[in-house]
Amino acid sequence: MHDRVWGGREKVIPARGCLPTPHCVTRLSGVPLYAAYGSNMDPGQMMQRAPHSPMAGTGWLVGWRLTFGGEDLGWEGALATIVEDQDSQVFVVLYDVTDDERNLDRWEGSELGLHSKIRLRVQTLEGSVLSWLYVLDAYEGGLPSARYLGVVADAAEAAGAPADYVEDLRTRPCSGIGPAAAS
Repeated sequence: MHDRVWGGREKVIPARGCLPTPHCVTRLSGVPLYAAYGSNMDPGQMMQRAPHSPMAGTGWLVGWRLTFGGEDLGWEGALATIVEDQDSQVFVVLYDVTDDERNLDRWEGSELGLHSKIRLRVQTLEGSVLSWLYVLDAYEGGLPSARYLGVVADAAEAAGAPADYVEDLRTRPCSGIGPAAAS
């Protein structure tokens, strides 16, 4: 269902006659696209973190599930990550990250060993495209803070995720005080 590429490069062919819209994936370089599933789904946040990395579209990681982990790492709660799950899919926003990759690595804590990069295929309306993304180097489990979960839900909404996907994020169990907090 999905195709992992753990090394090497694969050329992604751009869609012909395609305008850069959230539903149309374009390639601005030969480097695979970055797939964001957490707070980086927000195009405004990505503009601050990676100003030379335009949004290239949206899609789904089929056979993967959004979850949270690393609650014990000292943050205010668990952080977003993904795990394989045949019956699930995760909404992602694709960015053409070129010159900004090192800056984004620092933002994501890659130098601290918080995340690893993997390559996966994203299903878009234009077909399957190769992407890279960060996954948390920690055990699955724990609750995100209400604040963080709200940031992720707002990011998904800003990127044009389906309303039911955003609602699912807003109603997930979480810790802390706030509108998304668990009862």
